[in-house]
Amino acid sequence: MKFLDQAKIWVKAGDGGHGCVAFRREKFIEFGGPWGGDGGKGGDVIVEAVANLNTLIDYRYAQHFKAERGEDGKGREMTGRSGADLVLKVPVGTEILADDRETLLADLTAPGQRVTLCRGGAGGFGNTHYKSSTNRAPRRADPGEKGEERWVWLRLKLIADAGLIGLPNAGKSTFLAAVSAAKPKIADYPFTTLHPQLGVVRLGDDAEFVLADIPGLIEGAHEGAGLGDRFLGHLERCRVLLHLVDGTLESPSRAYRTVRAEVAAYGGGLAGKPEIVALNKIDAVEPRALAARQRALAKAAGRPVLLVSGATGQGVDAVLRALWSVIAEAKAAA
Repeated sequence: MKFLDQAKIWVKAGDGGHGCVAFRREKFIEFGGPWGGDGGKGGDVIVEAVANLNTLIDYRYAQHFKAERGEDGKGREMTGRSGADLVLKVPVGTEILADDRETLLADLTAPGQRVTLCRGGAGGFGNTHYKSSTNRAPRRADPGEKGEERWVWLRLKLIADAGLIGLPNAGKSTFLAAVSAAKPKIADYPFTTLHPQLGVVRLGDDAEFVLADIPGLIEGAHEGAGLGDRFLGHLERCRVLLHLVDGTLESPSRAYRTVRAEVAAYGGGLAGKPEIVALNKIDAVEPRALAARQRALAKAAGRPVLLVSGATGQGVDAVLRALWSVIAEAKAAA
């Protein structure tokens, strides 16, 4: 299935049904009077978050959605049937934005959560509604109200406890595959990851969290270089970031500063999130060079640097437990 995390759609609620002009005409009833029913209400447009979806691909080729119109009123004071609501199903974590792509209308973060985007029009009154002691035979009936309509943007932000960041080819996909059942594409060239990947990490029987991997960032990503920074939005809900730095680089500290600059330029509160820094691919670096690069990276990051190898599994458990420590503390505080 193709991954799609943004979609623009047009939605319209159903119009209300028209009121009816009718009079009672029966044998032996000389003055039957007005008998017209009201129109039915138009259907609403509702967006619902469901747990079994992880992409907005359903809104790639169908972009116009309209709820059912209310039925017109009938004689014998029969009110028209209300139009059926239109329920649009989206993945958990979907934001609904106005046409300007800035005004947040709703944020669906839990399965079963619903929001009404457009309300259906009210049905028009039939002529029975207007009878009075001075107007015994009203011939007035109102048309139904128009249903609301609007253009909206759907934007998916994956819900994960921890997020992976780093330069392309830093070993993020290898690490994700080593710690979870996810099967991301792994190759020896940059940008093998073209869209976010999720994996569930289990530590023992009572520790479990979701880890997200996004395409690598390069210098100028916030200006559109490489794959840009559009996928950084999927990390905004994470409680902690794991910054993987390629240990085979001559200057890991420079690679670290490049990614942090792009994260800061993106905004969204990512720069202030807790961060764990790990030097990856240590199995391919000599011990003396590894120690020097670890010290330089720790100085640049201003925090301790863990050593890890996603390929051999060395140091993986320590990194996962460091992540879980931050996640558990954040959950307890929440």
